[in-house]
Amino acid sequence: MLDLALHGQQGPVSLADISERQGISLSYLEQLFAKLRRGNLVSSVRGPGGGYQLARELDGIHVAQVIDAVNDSVDATRCQGQGDCQGGNTCLTHHLWCDLSDQIHAFLSNISLADLVARREIQEVAKQQDTRHCHGRMPHLEKIQASAID
Repeated sequence: MLDLALHGQQGPVSLADISERQGISLSYLEQLFAKLRRGNLVSSVRGPGGGYQLARELDGIHVAQVIDAVNDSVDATRCQGQGDCQGGNTCLTHHLWCDLSDQIHAFLSNISLADLVARREIQEVAKQQDTRHCHGRMPHLEKIQASAID
């Protein structure tokens, strides 16, 4: 989502580009983005130049919403919150870890994509990824250009 937020100003972003920049398998991204689309966080654009775009403004999408949409968890318990941590019973620290999970979720609910995009260190990492992404494509483009000239 952060990659999409950083690159979406120029139009829809392809999952192949996100996959290449972030080192995430394309099939896994397809699964995630189907869930994000169902959660109304992204929309798809079909056809040439198509891809995905954010369904809302950057400040209207929070990290916790993204995690919730993909059915991920910030659960700090060993029992996935079930309370069967110790031989089918609740362990002594179960409620402590549940409280921590709630605190993490609340913390992430207060961080928007706009907050992350504005961070200097995130912008620097994105520039490095873009440079690697462009350099990774250059030999391929040079071959196409050379064959077109020949």
